[in-house]
Amino acid sequence: MRVFRATTLVIGASIIASLHAQVATDSGLQSAASPASRPSPSATAEPTIPERAQIDQIFKQTSLGKEADERRLHIEWRELENRVVNDPDIVAAKQAADKAHTDLEKRQLLRAYYDLYYGRMRALASSPEMKASLDQLRIAHVSRTSQHRVRSVEDADLPSPSPTPKKKEKKGGRLKKFQSKE
Repeated sequence: MRVFRATTLVIGASIIASLHAQVATDSGLQSAASPASRPSPSATAEPTIPERAQIDQIFKQTSLGKEADERRLHIEWRELENRVVNDPDIVAAKQAADKAHTDLEKRQLLRAYYDLYYGRMRALASSPEMKASLDQLRIAHVSRTSQHRVRSVEDADLPSPSPTPKKKEKKGGRLKKFQSKE
């Protein structure tokens, strides 16, 4: 019974102390001053909300991950390609390469076409990442025009293309299986 009374007394005292503390910290409850005598809250500067263009720039600068960056570069590359692909100079260079009579002439005209094509796209590119990506694509396309068994002076600065693997011929096959059963 004493424990019950002691517990009740402690709980009651803590409730009264917390109510008194609430009143002591709230100045509005203790003072009976009128609202007119209180100073009005000054106009605080609202936090500035950035414009949509600023938000777009923030997201363009921050990396969202490797796949997102690659996707963004791919989209920008497609936009540049769509702007450049129908230029008369580029169309003429591609047609000239397609009409070449010899393999050597075709390789030289394709190199000129790739240099012109990627040069125009690089001039229109806005970001350094896109320019670096276009340089890599140009090198990849130009290196395909070199021959892996013949290294000319023109190809000295290009990486050697890997030879395409030949398909393995099946030994035997259905015809030999059929002939062996007869």
